[in-house]
Amino acid sequence: MTEANLGLGQFDYAGDDHVVPFQVEGLDVRGRAVQLGPMLDAILERHNYPLPVARLVAETVVLTVLLGTSLKFEGKLIVQTKSNGPVDLVVADFATPDRVRAYARYNEEALSIAEKNGLTQPQHLLGEGVLAFTIDQGAHMQRYQGIVPLDGASLEEIAGVYFRQSEQIPTKVRLGVAELLDRDENGKPRHRWRAGGMVAQFLPEAPERMRQADLHGGDGDDGNGAFAVDDLWDEASVMVQTIDADELTDPMVGTERLLYRLFHERGVKVYPPQAVYDKCSCSREKIRDVLASLSQDDIDHTVEEGMVSVTCEFCSTTYRFEATEVRPQ
Repeated sequence: MTEANLGLGQFDYAGDDHVVPFQVEGLDVRGRAVQLGPMLDAILERHNYPLPVARLVAETVVLTVLLGTSLKFEGKLIVQTKSNGPVDLVVADFATPDRVRAYARYNEEALSIAEKNGLTQPQHLLGEGVLAFTIDQGAHMQRYQGIVPLDGASLEEIAGVYFRQSEQIPTKVRLGVAELLDRDENGKPRHRWRAGGMVAQFLPEAPERMRQADLHGGDGDDGNGAFAVDDLWDEASVMVQTIDADELTDPMVGTERLLYRLFHERGVKVYPPQAVYDKCSCSREKIRDVLASLSQDDIDHTVEEGMVSVTCEFCSTTYRFEATEVRPQ
């Protein structure tokens, strides 16, 4: 069956906000792909970020859900940048099995100057700093954290550095973000966001085939990166690199159709999709517990008209407490 013959009635498309795991046995490649729509819109709309910041947050969300949905245990993946640029902090986290949240912190004056000078690419917005991947398995388990410098022109390049240095698995990351301007059912102008991405990894049965030219060490390695690239991974990585940002975000293409376009000659297998949702983990009880752990002096500095108000940075929900509710015991 050709791609043109694939119809909605013949194939169960995952649609937006569903991560699709896939495998290409002919290339020893496994991965995950996604298109985000309403979920991403909800996250970005509540913060009303300037466009360059919104794009950066969107890419971070895509990367986080692609990696977070691969967790095989109850826990959380946190992807965070910390740097000295106009956008000094971007953080997104995925809590199993399906909850996503994100926010960014930026300096309005520094961002305005960067925009006036046309410096709105990720390396300009972030500046110098680090990208951290943290896996949290709960209070009784040790956290795992991988950190790499913000060394790259894009978030996908920086993530590639992480996989080379920390995971040591040949990996290709593709991320795309699209800003849509259209009209709603009443004809009123509407602004929406879409994003998409793919992570493809080379996982052959023979581990020695996974060795990469830019990883040193091991028998026979002279430190000059003299290992030949595996032909299958070379083919797969070239295929993934050809993906255009429009393909990643276009709802008329869809995740499964994109995978078919790329890998049909090698035989691509897709697995049941996993939905992801805009859900914050904050609650009135959690905020109250945090406030109760503060000193009396700290509490007194936050009281206004007998009330303490706390707004969640992620979901913008404001919680209000009587001062007597949160005074230390």
